[in-house]
Amino acid sequence: MGLPFRDLVSPQELPWETIAGRTLAVDGYNAIYQFLATIRQRDGMPFSDAKGRVTSHLMGVFYRTTALLGEGVLPVWVFDGKPPELKAGTLRSRHVAKERAQALWQEALAAGDLETARRKAAQTSRLTPPMVEEARALLDALGVPSVQAPSEGEAQAAHMAAMGQVWAAASEDYDSLLFGAPRLIRGLAARGARGSTPSAQMIDRSELLETLGISSEELILVGVLVGTDFNDGAPGYGPKKALKLAQEHLGWAASLERAGLSPEEVEPVAELFRHPQVADVPMPAFGPVSEKALSRILVEEHGFAEARVQAAVVRARKRPVVSASSAEAKARQTLLETFGGPSA
Repeated sequence: MGLPFRDLVSPQELPWETIAGRTLAVDGYNAIYQFLATIRQRDGMPFSDAKGRVTSHLMGVFYRTTALLGEGVLPVWVFDGKPPELKAGTLRSRHVAKERAQALWQEALAAGDLETARRKAAQTSRLTPPMVEEARALLDALGVPSVQAPSEGEAQAAHMAAMGQVWAAASEDYDSLLFGAPRLIRGLAARGARGSTPSAQMIDRSELLETLGISSEELILVGVLVGTDFNDGAPGYGPKKALKLAQEHLGWAASLERAGLSPEEVEPVAELFRHPQVADVPMPAFGPVSEKALSRILVEEHGFAEARVQAAVVRARKRPVVSASSAEAKARQTLLETFGGPSA
């Protein structure tokens, strides 16, 4: 669902060449749910193999990852662990919404309304543990690291960015900013999408706070007032009204009282953003692509066209070569060499 912060931020457009060589912690669940929602047939059915197994997630992960690598962008995929107990209500609401969308999808199909059918079908997407395992095996075959978060993937990605293990967190949601990510990259889907804006978007957290005139704690306050995946928010408070209250700098308790929220009820939510459950993981390391493993997973298991798989790998290997005159350039060159040749 994510925070509705679109009206509060002014992202910086970043041409792809400006982030070549940068390592990004990608919110895996956020990205794969996008694939499951959008990579569908005209009637809304997800793509599947000859055995009826869904392949939309594999298509998305493979082509998105190889497209980013081809631009020299280095994605480290981060996957959710056990959701916080505070998220139970949101998960129940999502389940009910999916069931309703499933019924409306079938009604639209029966009526021959393919446009509505596809739209409703996108709202039924489900990501299962076996699908996550397949995605991680595919990334491993590509030589791309993935991380299992103990809880929220966005929190883990933000932690890795704050620790300097990656340059930024990458997600279409804004929650990473509340979790403390120094930079948030949005718009990775634009890469490879025909006719789209050929750039990513960056939100620098320090610059955002300075522009809005609020502190880190007040940014969390805005989120809590608007409503997050862990609380419903204050009645009548949208992003602009919540920001206006935060800019009065009344303090945590007084601001919540003004908005009609109980500090005791929302303090656990704020604490989840202040001190999320994350893990200290080793520095992500990229390895060589295994064409044998790729062929087994995509071609043999799921019937992908071998020529298209090979073409995507070739494109991924054409990442920019630059002079190794700086630390960043040296890292980029090293990773290019690492990914540069096939392995068994």
